[in-house]
Amino acid sequence: MPELRQNFFTKEWVIIATERAKRPEELSTHRSPRKIPPFVESCPFCPGNEGKTPPEILRVPGDAGASWQVRVIPNKFAALQRDLQPTRTIQRSRRSLVGFGVHDVIIDTPDHAQPMARMSDACVANVLRAYKARYDALSLDSRIAQVTIFKNHGADAGTSLEHPHSQLIASPVISHQVRERLEEALRHYDEYGECMFCQMIAEELAEQTRLVLASDHFVALEPFASPTPFATYIFPRRHMAGFADAGASEITDLARVLRTVLAKLYHGLQDPDFNYTIRSAPTEATGVKYFHWYVSIIPRLTRVAGFELGSGMFINTVLPEAAAQFLRELRVEAGPLGP
Repeated sequence: MPELRQNFFTKEWVIIATERAKRPEELSTHRSPRKIPPFVESCPFCPGNEGKTPPEILRVPGDAGASWQVRVIPNKFAALQRDLQPTRTIQRSRRSLVGFGVHDVIIDTPDHAQPMARMSDACVANVLRAYKARYDALSLDSRIAQVTIFKNHGADAGTSLEHPHSQLIASPVISHQVRERLEEALRHYDEYGECMFCQMIAEELAEQTRLVLASDHFVALEPFASPTPFATYIFPRRHMAGFADAGASEITDLARVLRTVLAKLYHGLQDPDFNYTIRSAPTEATGVKYFHWYVSIIPRLTRVAGFELGSGMFINTVLPEAAAQFLRELRVEAGPLGP
């Protein structure tokens, strides 16, 4: 029997289509293996081609003879421009803002063929530290209202360059979606006196059925009203409103959890395309008691079609409990010891 479930955080409804439910393994991409070389001469992100990118903003030094492990550069085709001023214009119903903002590219690794799922935990931690360094620096700019960090992996997820990389966009406005999530979280806190995210984490840890893995500092799970198959969220156990609040030991632990979850998806579903995003309270909400940052991982296993666009409701053909069990029971090797 089909079931409608409500997203606890957004109040959006999701249809769990049990009549056409699929076993998790049926969503495997079944791609033909493709050998990717570790270096591509024409790739601007490969070592030795640093002159093909804008001057770097940040570098994590490499070891074992490598000149770098992670590089952060301005996006050559930036969505927003950092040399403008955010001048606002209002003409009756029309509102606009000069396209000020920051658009960075984080080059995750010198190795053209190494997705994050196959990196060492130490290398993933270096990527996360680069994220946080840029997040912290841009949060100090009074013109910046929202910093969004994300990764697109694969063509269906919107990536245009094969070399593993992430992106950061810092904008002078807070998006409507983020505002709505903040307001919903504040309403819950005002009514019940607790963070709705902390409440949900405690319930999921007690129930275990949607849990993928738990570490000292983080919990990875499939949400009760998962909008798409294998949507996986990683929450800090400690209440923190923003990504900037994460400590050094938490970043190290997050690297292991994130790499493990991505490895489970990589091996269990044969390297699906995916997006992940760090969903964090904006700077103006630093330290609030009602919001809780997390990482959202969305594999691109199904297509958004007319019903989703017309209704705003998603149809999920995999029970979140089945997806969680599949990932929980899937054993993956620990990340390699070196880069």
